[in-house]
Amino acid sequence: MLDWSLLATAALIWGSSFLFIAEGLEVFDPGLVTFLRIAFGTAVLSAVPAARTPVPREHFGRLLLLAITWMAVPFMCFSLAEQWIASSLAGMLNGAMPILTAIVATALLGRLPGRRQIFGVAVGFAGVVAVSVPALDGGDAGSWAGVGLVLLAVSCYAVAANIAVPLQQAHGALPVLWRTQLLALVISAPLGVVGVPGSSFAWSSAFAVVALGVFGTGLAFVAATTLFGRVGATRGSVAVYFVPVVAIVAGAVFRNEEIAALSIVGALLVLIGAALASRAETPAAAIGD
Repeated sequence: MLDWSLLATAALIWGSSFLFIAEGLEVFDPGLVTFLRIAFGTAVLSAVPAARTPVPREHFGRLLLLAITWMAVPFMCFSLAEQWIASSLAGMLNGAMPILTAIVATALLGRLPGRRQIFGVAVGFAGVVAVSVPALDGGDAGSWAGVGLVLLAVSCYAVAANIAVPLQQAHGALPVLWRTQLLALVISAPLGVVGVPGSSFAWSSAFAVVALGVFGTGLAFVAATTLFGRVGATRGSVAVYFVPVVAIVAGAVFRNEEIAALSIVGALLVLIGAALASRAETPAAAIGD
């Protein structure tokens, strides 16, 4: 029962994060939304004693790279993107993360993936195209920019996942995450300062950003980390597959976003492709063999 509760908590919070971003952008500048979500998330993890376990200083370079690719850049990309595209679309495209993670892992290992993973990547790519087509159909430059920014953010997540795993295995997930957030907070601080003059204030947006930071950038990671420790990363990653579903429902219910039928089909293809691409299997051959 606890495992299912942890899974549901992570999936619901991460899926709702796209809604919180959209609500925050109603009055706050994208840079300020990015900074505040990291600030509130860092504050939450600072209260968890396990997060303060020491990590050797020689890993500072990798932690800095994680701060850029896992937090600062993708969070800013999502905040910018949702100025032009719906929160539900951003959530659906986020489902491609396991696919891109598998591609990055293949490149880093220098080995071709197995047939099932190749098929999964192909299916997932077709899904991403199907998800994007309705938004890009009008040829609006903002829509193209929004989709591109989300795909850049997801690509950053894919790089970060391959950097974070060995660090977390060696030193624990929460200590790595907390230090990554501290570095990301410093990196994003100038964005927050610059974004203040272009922002106003509304309680609804303020509550959304607080929820985005406390839950989406703080507690969801604690829940997911606990889940991975109990059931393993493979079973725990199932939470990622529910994120687009939650994002679609939240966008439709709370923001009256219209979801194209083709995008729904595409989201399903993305999830199927992600499930196939993220499953471990014997690689076909080394690249260049």
